[in-house]
Amino acid sequence: MTQNWIEVGRTEDIPYLGSRVVKTGGTDIAVFKTSTGDIFALEDKCPHKQGPLSQGIVHGKSVSCPLHNWNISLESGEALAPDSGCAHLIPVQIKGGKIYLTLPAQSKATGTNG
Repeated sequence: MTQNWIEVGRTEDIPYLGSRVVKTGGTDIAVFKTSTGDIFALEDKCPHKQGPLSQGIVHGKSVSCPLHNWNISLESGEALAPDSGCAHLIPVQIKGGKIYLTLPAQSKATGTNG
């Protein structure tokens, strides 16, 4: 399947230890910024009970789901032990301070909110 890089905002638009949501035709994507400025993106659904990861607490390179405190790796999307499961990881590129996500060709980003 062909992938499509879409600009979704600037790194400065996301606060450190914060997130923004990108709405797509298929599912919402949570874009996170760590305390060191690294940017990651995951499907905005915890693998446990589909909680909105974008509303969780970012710590290190993980986010804690706001529903049941599952910790999800921002680098892999994997739930950290003792929990198991995986949130879909979305590839990210940063160019000139702009954030790009790669989405399946049929998905279209419609903007961010915060």
